[in-house]
Amino acid sequence: MLTLVLVVIVAALVFEFINGFHDTANSIATVVATKVLSPGQAVVLAAGMNLVGALMGTAVAKTISSGLIDTNVIQVTSQVILCALLGGIAWNLITWWKGLPSSSSHALIGGLCGAALAAAHNNFDVLIWSETVGDWTKNKGLWWKVFVPMISSPVAGFLLGVLVMVALWALIAGLARMGGMLGRLARPNFVNKFFGKAQILSAAYMGYAHGQNDAQKTMGIIALTLFGAEASGTLNDLPAWLSFLHPGSGDEQGIAGWIVLTCALVMAAGTASGGWRIIKTLGHKMVKLHPINGFAAETSSATILTVAAHYGMPVSTTHSISTAIMGVGFAKNPRALKMGVIERIVWAWILTIPAAGGIAYGLLRLLEAMGWA
Repeated sequence: MLTLVLVVIVAALVFEFINGFHDTANSIATVVATKVLSPGQAVVLAAGMNLVGALMGTAVAKTISSGLIDTNVIQVTSQVILCALLGGIAWNLITWWKGLPSSSSHALIGGLCGAALAAAHNNFDVLIWSETVGDWTKNKGLWWKVFVPMISSPVAGFLLGVLVMVALWALIAGLARMGGMLGRLARPNFVNKFFGKAQILSAAYMGYAHGQNDAQKTMGIIALTLFGAEASGTLNDLPAWLSFLHPGSGDEQGIAGWIVLTCALVMAAGTASGGWRIIKTLGHKMVKLHPINGFAAETSSATILTVAAHYGMPVSTTHSISTAIMGVGFAKNPRALKMGVIERIVWAWILTIPAAGGIAYGLLRLLEAMGWA
């Protein structure tokens, strides 16, 4: 039914908008906390760089559209996608309301898995757990594309945050020992001023990386919806003004240009609307930050996200920046970390996939009981 396909596309764009304001904090919390930029300036910077990043590549979108659900086991209908999106949206709104920086990426993946399992009547074969295609960089499935990055990216964020912070301190200490003009560069006033300016660049880098990784997930969902609609014949005899909905050749590796541009613009708009509850948690509650700390955390996190996007891994922006901040705080003073806040964040991470998946699973079962799926 064409109307349902259009409803799903709108729901996907709603998810993208929510992803933008839910994850705005990931891009700008540190630059706001260090008072390098005002909240308004930081949001404008993040939104602009989200837009640029979202237009750069589609590797993550291809993973979502063809690397997680086995379409040979079930037909991925519009109802399945709609329930997946609603599961992700519901969990995002719950965690946003509680001020918890949970992963929009994992909420979407959890919703997709839950809806697919419901459609397959608990046949776990519907989920592609591991599929090796050539070398390891082309591995598909939940194991390689979701669970391995889910464990490795937070660890990498923490360790890289520690290493970058230690390296910066070593550089400053080396300049101080040299004395003279170079020694003056190591003075606290100069260091704060320098990294205050440098943090604008690192915040821009973080916004770019966020857009490049996160915006692509909704691109993949829209593409997956259109592939399923094409296979079921729903897109036959489309009116001329909707002809752009055809996936083209039917190649599930292709993501149409209009999908990329629309998702990029919607995420940028969502980012521009802000997400102050989570900004407060990330920027102020975990550890007190100075410009050099913010620079180290943003640079570490953005690097992880950029590498992951290159390999098509839908890594959580939230996980990478949160653990990078933890790593920077640990390098600064392990006792400065507020473990109660960190514990709440980790629990939100653990619960995200099963919670969003459970909501999506229940919604599809309800639609089936009502005869709508």
